[in-house]
Amino acid sequence: AGYMASVRFMDQQVGRLLETLDRLKIRENTIVIFISDHGYNLGEHDCWSKVSLWEGSVRIPMIISYPGYKLNYGSSNPSITRLIDLYPTLAELCGMSDKQPEILQGKSLAPIIEGKTSESGEELAYTITGGNGASIRTDRWRYTRWGENVENGNEELYDHQNDPEENINLATETNAQPILKEMRQKFEEARKEAQSGLTQR
Repeated sequence: AGYMASVRFMDQQVGRLLETLDRLKIRENTIVIFISDHGYNLGEHDCWSKVSLWEGSVRIPMIISYPGYKLNYGSSNPSITRLIDLYPTLAELCGMSDKQPEILQGKSLAPIIEGKTSESGEELAYTITGGNGASIRTDRWRYTRWGENVENGNEELYDHQNDPEENINLATETNAQPILKEMRQKFEEARKEAQSGLTQR
């Protein structure tokens, strides 16, 4: 009840902010982005709090209101997006793409917002958590690994097409071994890219 009350309270504050933008007549030249902390396990998977890598505690809302594109108002897009995409998105929407640091790893979502494309161009999102855990999410699959190396019992593989709640770990299933091998490779590539970005800073 306390958690739901905090969510409701935050929703009300967002409403107050948007009403103020409208009242001051500055909504038409203001970009509004709503994101939150990642989700909270409330008993799913017999787990509480945040230190996990399931969909419910990793995925966050990302809502963008950009003046001048009201035809897309209220639309949603299921393609992969990441928080590191926000900086290049804002830079492009503000006409400052040429002033971005070259080190940025994100990709602008402006073409989606402006209706020029329906795809983000991203194949996957990479997420890390405490306990040496990391996960990748594609349009269909989630692959999670706990620890540096592949060891018996430290991998999870979920098929979101058939198991959106991530209740059935396919990592040990014989039929899933080809996709497991593919996801391992994608995971290594994503981890390498993320680590290279850290070493450049």
